[in-house]
Amino acid sequence: MRAIVVREPGGPEVLRLEERPVPRLRPGWSLVRVRARGLNHSEVFTRQGLSPSVRFPRVLGIECVGEVAATTDESRLPVGQRVFSLMGEMGRAFDGSYAEYALLPNEQINPVDSGLPWEVLAAVPETYYTAYGSLLNLRVREGQTVLVRGATSGVGVAFARLARALCPGVCIVGSTRAASRARALREAGFDEVALDLDGGLQAEGRPYDGALELVGPATLADTCAHVREGGIVCSTGQLGGKWYMDGFDPIVDLPPNGLLTSFYSGNVDARKLAELLGLVESGRVDVRPERVFPLERMADAHRCLEGGNCFGKIVVVS
Repeated sequence: MRAIVVREPGGPEVLRLEERPVPRLRPGWSLVRVRARGLNHSEVFTRQGLSPSVRFPRVLGIECVGEVAATTDESRLPVGQRVFSLMGEMGRAFDGSYAEYALLPNEQINPVDSGLPWEVLAAVPETYYTAYGSLLNLRVREGQTVLVRGATSGVGVAFARLARALCPGVCIVGSTRAASRARALREAGFDEVALDLDGGLQAEGRPYDGALELVGPATLADTCAHVREGGIVCSTGQLGGKWYMDGFDPIVDLPPNGLLTSFYSGNVDARKLAELLGLVESGRVDVRPERVFPLERMADAHRCLEGGNCFGKIVVVS
């Protein structure tokens, strides 16, 4: 099979196409023919050597969609069943989805009944599922104003599309470090754009009713400072490359009577996923990726993601 192998940390050039044996079955694991996978910023961090637990060589990739090619669970995962998988230690402790086949633990392989094209379906499990779960946790209602910190990311754009479809009367404000991206954000569904300079949001006027924090610990305290009393902050991403809070005091930093929550896509809720797929298949939400690359152009896909040249979700097919 073809696989993208990282033998040492570095830039996109370390993503090398190699021929590898197809993994062999082992108890409790099944083989998935990977048809497509979405790219994630965490994979860029891992490729750069910023994930201390990851040992190289490694096939990266924390999510995929495809078909069961060989199984150890005939009843739930028959051969030919469409499936998706995400998170766990995929692409970290064991080889992930940057290959034509991936051997995965049965408990993190999820059957899916959908006729969506592979490149479209690949945008759902991680990106849109994360955005949908975050939207529910924020309890967004008509008439509210909600901030998305890190709006140009795949999850940020997905959140705007979902909020626009489910709550047409909500005002969605997207933050970006580049004023040149304001037009693209508005075209993606954001009503207003706020500049993010040196970790500080350049925003005036009334505080927000809620905020989706995708930059993470690097800006969480500043985001909380812009949310009204009783508002909700959902911290879902870590795009800022900082993993832990330094000196964060919930009593001081959270809005009075406010809530701090999060959403982790690795905890797959079948009901929520079914709801989301229903929205997509009905045409209410457009989940088409921004760019689609073939497997052999994985390095170019990483350059696009890392360099900010792409807006929204990037998918690689095989």
